[in-house]
Amino acid sequence: MSVETNPLIGPDKLKERSEGKQEPKWLTDLRLDALNKVESLELPKPDKTKIHNWDFTSFTQELREPKEISSLDELSSDIQQFVDEEATGNSLLIQDNGKTIFQTNAAELVEKGVVFCDFATAVKEHGDLVKKYLLTEAVSADENKLTAMHAALMEGGAFIYVPKNVNVEVPLQAVYAVSDEKAGLFNHVLIVAEDNSSVTYVENYTGYGSGASVANLVAEVYVGAGARVSFGGVDTLNEDATTYVVRRAHVERDGRIDWALGQMNDGDTVAENITYLVGDGSYADAKLVSVGTGEQKQNFTTLIKHYGKHSEGYILKHGVMTERALGIFNGISKIEKAATKAHGEQTERILMLGERARGDANPILLIDEDDVTAGHAASVGRIDPLQMFYLMSRGISRAEAERLVIHGFLEPVVSQLPVASVRKQMKTVIERKAKR
Repeated sequence: MSVETNPLIGPDKLKERSEGKQEPKWLTDLRLDALNKVESLELPKPDKTKIHNWDFTSFTQELREPKEISSLDELSSDIQQFVDEEATGNSLLIQDNGKTIFQTNAAELVEKGVVFCDFATAVKEHGDLVKKYLLTEAVSADENKLTAMHAALMEGGAFIYVPKNVNVEVPLQAVYAVSDEKAGLFNHVLIVAEDNSSVTYVENYTGYGSGASVANLVAEVYVGAGARVSFGGVDTLNEDATTYVVRRAHVERDGRIDWALGQMNDGDTVAENITYLVGDGSYADAKLVSVGTGEQKQNFTTLIKHYGKHSEGYILKHGVMTERALGIFNGISKIEKAATKAHGEQTERILMLGERARGDANPILLIDEDDVTAGHAASVGRIDPLQMFYLMSRGISRAEAERLVIHGFLEPVVSQLPVASVRKQMKTVIERKAKR
């Protein structure tokens, strides 16, 4: 069914679709309530980026039904390049156009009570768990027009549940591909790691063929007391896709979240990465790498909000803007009243290659408590002409010299990414974008 600008979709149609998928009444009601709020809510307002003219509504969810496959050899090479060999024999989920076409689950994880399935299956088989966490503490449906739209139309994505005291030793991977022209992608990822558990999750978004038109993506992560979650993501949607992506975590006492994000879309992108350190001793480490090309506009906001005593939050972001690309890096460390002994650090650096490339790094400290430590650093600049002269004087072409500079500038972040498969993927994607 096509989704038009005004209205997006009628409530009768939405109810019919939800009931047709045999969704529980609580989810149908959630969708209808969110739809009812779409028109009255405003678009998000990322700092220093005007998105009111961006097209978030010209899409369809009537997508080509992909064919399920029995072997990875049947995958398109566009999807296959993202499959991590380590995850292949363990736990791997692959979706195309929002539908699952391939999945494996390690038997030992199933025996331990670990759940890793697509969102639709989770709603049917683990509805009570999904209801408990979906769009509650980390993300709310009524925050803005786009979160409401997401809540009404979410389809695709994954659910991960790790029981108390269970450690998942192997990474869980999901690859989300989209190929249909004017496709609307509304994936929702929900991760719940109970007390003293651990898990590593890696997701990849890729557009091939005609690719997506609109991607409205949400991931919410709930980290229990003493639990640890490593979340890796590499986004490579095509230049025709307008993307809004929200990734957030809610971290309890002594819990830890490590973010390793490669924002490598070729189209206009607004991305939010927010962590709420609600428990004493909670910890967050957010690392992000981006390369902007062409005329794309990108805004990346990373916020770590401290509520717990002795909480720690670290932000490290490096980006390279080439041609006429624009990149805005907003980093915010917010320490609330009573979060004594909290510590926050952040660094944002942007390198501009080309006279018309633009970058802006905005480190912000918001401190409401005296007994804390915090610091920030930021830099925006162009390539040192002496570096280029040195490289080119040794017979290296300008294009190759710029490629080497890009790799060198991003390497301090890439080398620290906590997920090995993400490090490997990042180097491959950086090489592709550096050669443009």
